[in-house]
Amino acid sequence: MTPRILASASLLATLLAAAPLAAQAPAAAAPTFDPAADRAAALAVVKRLFDAMRAGDSATVRAVFHPQALLSSALVGRDGTPQVRVDSLASFVRAVGTPHAEVWDERISGEIVQVDGPMATVWTRYAFYAGTKFSHCGVDAFTLARTGTEWRILALTDTRQRTGCPEQAAGAAR
Repeated sequence: MTPRILASASLLATLLAAAPLAAQAPAAAAPTFDPAADRAAALAVVKRLFDAMRAGDSATVRAVFHPQALLSSALVGRDGTPQVRVDSLASFVRAVGTPHAEVWDERISGEIVQVDGPMATVWTRYAFYAGTKFSHCGVDAFTLARTGTEWRILALTDTRQRTGCPEQAAGAAR
């Protein structure tokens, strides 16, 4: 055999010998999905966001969101026309972390959580208070995704209204 054929045969033999070893390597463990646990975990992320807002904790607010999260509001303007406002995550985090006299207290109720594998949605009514003063109410719609073992908020869209809120009649009692 020529040196070239011998080298090629030796390379082929090495590759063939290694192939079964590669095929036998353990596969990465597939993620397990537990719908009840995943619903609870996704809702816990949403509640952690509101706890962080009350505390003015911008680091925790940033941590519950995916870095490229989308934030938007669908509302009716003062002139009566429907509007959409889009905000950046950086702007929201900065606003939460900027000292303000009143606690930002977003109170949620009637949470509906849906999960399909690594995706979840949380739909909830809310009433927003600046300290003890009622500000506005509406609905928060969250889309979350699980990356590894963590749930992160991918998108948050809310509605906003200042009148016709059930919370106005109830007052600011907590």
